[in-house]
Amino acid sequence: MDISIKRAGKDDLQTIHEMAEVVFRETYKTILSPEQMDYMMEWMYSIPNLEKQVAIGHTYYIAWNGVEPQGYVSVRKDSTDPDGTEVWHLEKIYVMPSDQGKGLGLRLLESAKQHVRDNKSGLKARIELNVNRNNPAVGFYRRQGLSILRQGDFPIGNGFYMNDYIMGIDV
Repeated sequence: MDISIKRAGKDDLQTIHEMAEVVFRETYKTILSPEQMDYMMEWMYSIPNLEKQVAIGHTYYIAWNGVEPQGYVSVRKDSTDPDGTEVWHLEKIYVMPSDQGKGLGLRLLESAKQHVRDNKSGLKARIELNVNRNNPAVGFYRRQGLSILRQGDFPIGNGFYMNDYIMGIDV
């Protein structure tokens, strides 16, 4: 598989939206109710909300196999711990169902880590991400060296919650 990973621009937001319609729905079809799924798709993946995310600092990368998009990742600088460690949030990382298990998730994760290394202003940085406690991807993240830092039930509006682990790794 000849994959290239490229930083996404505004013209790529429709592609991200279209991928999410497939991969996000497939990932959470047995975890979320249809109502929460629709709410989260609008909240996270409508074109206006993707534009807002980019405007506040989310950086997207898309994995391409020629002209076909295969997955995406998004990362943004979040905060700085009292000890000076920059905290970056891995907002999204998804691989199309037909391309899962081929190492693409690892390549996207590595792209996010490299983005942090290239853009951090201090000596120390950590990537954190929210992952649903029932998502099989928890195992993938553990195999990549991330550990569970904490967990919570986070209200996202409309009476819905994200029941997540916060996982992290120093970069």
